[in-house]
Amino acid sequence: MTDAAAQGAHRARYRRILSFAAREFLAIWWFELVLPRIGLSRVSERTRAGRMQRFARRFHALAIALGGLMIKVGQFMSSRLDVLPPEITKELEGLQDEVPAVPFADIRVVAEDELGVPLERAYAWFDENPVAAASLGQAHRARLSDLDAADTGLENVVVKVQRPGIDAIVATDLAALRRVARWLTRVRIVADRVDARGLVEEFAQTSLEEIDYLHEAASAERFRENFADDPRVDTPEIVWERSTRRVLTLSDVTAIKINDTDALRAAGIDPSEVADVFAEVMFDQVFTHSFVHADPHPGNIFVTPVPASAARERGFRLTFIDFGMMAEVPDSLRDGLRTLLIAIAGRDSRGLVTAAQEIGVLLPSADTAELERALTALFARFGGMGFAELSTVDPREFRDFADEFGDMVRSLPLQLPENMLLLIRAVSLTSGMCSSLDPSFNVWDAAEPYAGRLLRDESGNLIQDLAKQAMQNAAVTWRLPKRIDDIITRVDEGSVTFDTSRLERRLDRLEGIARRIASGVLFAALLIGGALLVPSAPPLGITLVCVSVLPLLHSLFAGVGRRGPR
Repeated sequence: MTDAAAQGAHRARYRRILSFAAREFLAIWWFELVLPRIGLSRVSERTRAGRMQRFARRFHALAIALGGLMIKVGQFMSSRLDVLPPEITKELEGLQDEVPAVPFADIRVVAEDELGVPLERAYAWFDENPVAAASLGQAHRARLSDLDAADTGLENVVVKVQRPGIDAIVATDLAALRRVARWLTRVRIVADRVDARGLVEEFAQTSLEEIDYLHEAASAERFRENFADDPRVDTPEIVWERSTRRVLTLSDVTAIKINDTDALRAAGIDPSEVADVFAEVMFDQVFTHSFVHADPHPGNIFVTPVPASAARERGFRLTFIDFGMMAEVPDSLRDGLRTLLIAIAGRDSRGLVTAAQEIGVLLPSADTAELERALTALFARFGGMGFAELSTVDPREFRDFADEFGDMVRSLPLQLPENMLLLIRAVSLTSGMCSSLDPSFNVWDAAEPYAGRLLRDESGNLIQDLAKQAMQNAAVTWRLPKRIDDIITRVDEGSVTFDTSRLERRLDRLEGIARRIASGVLFAALLIGGALLVPSAPPLGITLVCVSVLPLLHSLFAGVGRRGPR
């Protein structure tokens, strides 16, 4: 494809994304804002399910046709089983498995340009059929040459190769998303709560890191070190000699996909146990290592059967791949999330509000009394329920609850911190995956043991802080009698002096300022009085206006030329 043709294709792609977004925004505006205001809310409610399904189908077709970052957006939407309606999640749930593969001839060109040698020299064998095709690249099985196998101790590998021209495609998609973000800033209900531009910029940074395979390789090594002594988790080894920015070679760790429940049961593995371990491992990533796999969709996690004694009495371990999208958790955010988790496990509404403020989702200026009351009612009615139990609750009860507290929540100064985007994605994918593995999965049950451990850690830290403070107070108390005795001795000897020169200078300045203010007031009085008397008594009025110059000069120039040191 010539440069002109490529540029034309990118412009057409850009326009197609924007036209799709514009049509959907217009439909949402009409059905969700206009119709309810003219008394046709029933029409909006009655057609909502069908509209959501049609939207999901249209976006599904767009994502498959365009690929690139549109696949990433669809993957995020398909994971929100706990928030988005099933009309959307069901339609998009297989999106990551439907990305069309790139012809092998094009993959060969990219790989050989990056490695600098023909594939036949780089690998002893290279499978032309991809084992997986993703939005930004695709993976092929291969076998290392005898020399590389001897150096690395590996033989069978998987080679990830980026799609041709993906850099330009990502740049086009990000430009379109930035334009959509500017549109969102004009929607007040969105702009007051979310920095859409900030979120897109964070997504842009993540996307650019994701198309740098050397960055992914470094993240994989760090993740592997974090779980080096944990038998629940495994990661592939990197073959650095055959890895570049656009080609990544790593050990072949493919096994049972985490969402293949039939294969799990055939291997004697209970999917509900997999859900429990998966939730535990994700909690560990957030609260122990502060380094989180932010793209844990089914294509990136395998379940590897192992002897039970090798995995803490479980017959499997979780194998993570694809470390291009990772979330760093700063200490401040982690502390807020710890508070949040402990509050949720304890059904503590006030603690939950405090955590929201600490994280930055809820501004400290918010009036939280009503929010605490709403959360207390929420915990009392729905606390402890899993997603399966919630699905059995009468929808009218949810609607009544939303009507009662919806306006209050919308009035709060909420915002989404920029560093939360990837973490929210990880949490969304985790909750959706656990629910699909175990329909009765209860997030409370998964959180409570971890929250209890965090609470014990917090208690230990509190005791350490109190002990440290007690030692500091004891040291001060121990030195206090001697210091008091020294001061009394100096007073008795008459050696205690006080330097009041600076105080005297400041008093002089204040006195001068007061005089100048008085002169200014006198000037204004004489000037205004004279101006009022000029029509009726011209001589007296003119005299007062002229005399007003004297206090004006004093107000402006008094003290000039005699300012001493301060």
